[in-house]
Amino acid sequence: MPAERYARIRQFLRLRQPSLTLCLEQLNKPHNVSAIVRSCDAVGVFEVHAVWDEKPQFRKGTAMGSENWVYTKEHSCIEAAVSHLKTKNMQVLVTNLSDKAVDFREIDYTQPTAIILGQEKHGATPKAVKSADQDIIIPMVGMVQSLNVSVAAALILYEAQRQRQLAGMYDTQQLSEQACQKLLFESGFPKLRALCDRKCLPYPYINENGYIEADESWWLQMQRSKPP
Repeated sequence: MPAERYARIRQFLRLRQPSLTLCLEQLNKPHNVSAIVRSCDAVGVFEVHAVWDEKPQFRKGTAMGSENWVYTKEHSCIEAAVSHLKTKNMQVLVTNLSDKAVDFREIDYTQPTAIILGQEKHGATPKAVKSADQDIIIPMVGMVQSLNVSVAAALILYEAQRQRQLAGMYDTQQLSEQACQKLLFESGFPKLRALCDRKCLPYPYINENGYIEADESWWLQMQRSKPP
């Protein structure tokens, strides 16, 4: 890939925050999901988790291509999603108006953190609330009790970014080199990536000049007209 593109991708990978994520529970409006993923990309979220019966289509004009830079990991149910997040030692928060809810700005987001955002109309399900470690709210002083879910997501994410910047968490690379290599190949060589996936071949190493380093057997398999 061109050196400029390689350098740009490397720069944003250096700023990715794999210990910060969202869990979308049954969101069904494409423009909301697209806007949320765009905000995730903007603050350096690497992967979003989701539980839904039917995945919404991204709105290209809203997402602005951010869906290509933020992975989405789907789970069968909210309990499975939370269980997975807790294996990564994440504190799991849920946006939910309750007596035990705290102001979202009181949370320490320098800790590994996942935030559950519930469905647009009904909010988080009782199962999500029960699974989470803490309810959080965005204080409201108007007549309405909540914000649009994509706006709420952006506010919480930028508070997390603020805290992490002050703590110097954007100063050193948090993402593993293995994860960096995967995204470098996927974004730098999309046609080869599609061919690689079709043939079930491992992704090659991308060197510091943005070139593929692979042995002769890998190239020979890539050149075959049909998958092995």
